Amino acid sequence: MAYGTSAYVTQDEALIHTLTVTEAVYFSAQLRLPDTMSRSEKKQRAETTIREMGLQDAMDTRVAVAKRGDLSICIKKLTRPKLLFHDEPTSGLDSAGSYHVMRSIASLNRRDGVRRTIIASIHQPSSEVFQLFHSRFLLSAGKTVYFGTLSAANEFFASNGFPCPTLQNPSDHFLKTINKDFDKDIEEGFINEIPTEEVINILVNSYKSSDIFQHAQTETAQICKQHSTAVEKEKRHVTFFTQCHVLTRRSFINMYRDPGYYGWRLAIYIALTLTLAVLFNNLGLSYDKRCIAFVCNCNSDLMTIGGFPSFVEEMKVFERERLNGRYGIIAFVLANTILAIPFLIVISLIPGTICYYISGLQKGFQHFLFFISTLFASMMLIESLMMVIASLVPNFLTGIIVGAGIQGIMMLVVGFFRSSADLPKPVLEYPLHHIAFHKYAYQGLLKNEFERLRFENDHNNNNNNVGIGGARPMILTGEDALRDIWHVEMATSKWVDLGVLFAMVVFYKVLFLGINNV
Repeated sequence: MAYGTSAYVTQDEALIHTLTVTEAVYFSAQLRLPDTMSRSEKKQRAETTIREMGLQDAMDTRVAVAKRGDLSICIKKLTRPKLLFHDEPTSGLDSAGSYHVMRSIASLNRRDGVRRTIIASIHQPSSEVFQLFHSRFLLSAGKTVYFGTLSAANEFFASNGFPCPTLQNPSDHFLKTINKDFDKDIEEGFINEIPTEEVINILVNSYKSSDIFQHAQTETAQICKQHSTAVEKEKRHVTFFTQCHVLTRRSFINMYRDPGYYGWRLAIYIALTLTLAVLFNNLGLSYDKRCIAFVCNCNSDLMTIGGFPSFVEEMKVFERERLNGRYGIIAFVLANTILAIPFLIVISLIPGTICYYISGLQKGFQHFLFFISTLFASMMLIESLMMVIASLVPNFLTGIIVGAGIQGIMMLVVGFFRSSADLPKPVLEYPLHHIAFHKYAYQGLLKNEFERLRFENDHNNNNNNVGIGGARPMILTGEDALRDIWHVEMATSKWVDLGVLFAMVVFYKVLFLGINNV
């Protein structure tokens, strides 16, 4: 619908729990309110709406501990909607809490100077809550049983042979009368009553021929005639640049405050690389360099899965906001990618530097830069893969299992545990070995470390018993070891392997876009 026409408050509104109430409402205002309003006007609208909802004392409180129900309504009210839908606002509350919430919702009608219609679905309201509604709409099996005032409802049910007993809550009586859940007990003789289906048919037919129905039809027709003046027609969406800018700022706050996104991963990865660097301290000219290349890259990839639960929570917010028309999927992916880059650079650079220099890998800035770039590309690739998994498997526990399983299979066929030349041709080599992203990271790191090196061909050295038959020269080049012992594909340079990793990043981003556009 057009801007300012309607809003829908769901039963469980998805919100970013690391934001404060002020930030949540302000960022929502930036995305919901049109660009014709200045930033200061949007900020003023956000602050005014917060005070109207009585949340001024919780402005600096995190969303996780704030009144989420009131906050959800506050966000929806930003556009001053004339039609407000509420999906079971009293779910999980006792009678006192239900009455307080519904009284607050009922008072929204003219609180901000806007006359609006409020529609709320509610199960088993108390008599006090029931009295708050101006009109009652009773549905059963998709059929309209009654739509009108409470006093007329009592007369309507009584005139059809279903009067409300004295001192009984009318809502309980109405719902019990049209509830089909216990028809089986009636059929089996446990309850001596008229089948509910017959009751519903009696009430539906009686309602359609009643004056109440005719009055409702007349009012509906009058409202429809007023649509040309009541609904604002012009387009009121924010620009793509504004969407990306706001999403990037909001995601930065979320990633910075949520340690599960990158903080804990960085700390644990530093501890792992310190341990790894000590184990492989000062390797010199040793075949063991291939071990540290493989393990260091695998550690970074596996740790990337740790941010999956936080991303799943952000995906829930994205799905809800996209359904509300706040922004599109391209803006979300672009903002997420731009913001992830500096965090991933830090996670690649700090632990990667520790591992690279303590273990004594090949000297030279170009080699170091390639090592860090490969770690960065691998982690960005895994994050892109986990985005795809989050689209298909929204449960974060299942998603972690699926992501770890995919990585485990890719690691097994990369050529480290068994030479690529010895892999079974069906499935493991074709296609798994050639589509495994770890393969290109592993090959690139090996080329980066062993090309242009010369060392003694000592058959007693660890990991040097896999070679081809025939005598070997006493001095072996790095290219010979890569080609003849580890069967690395030498037709392309290490930079091509790095390029393949970045191409896979783009592929998974596009795949994510495709899945979510279906």
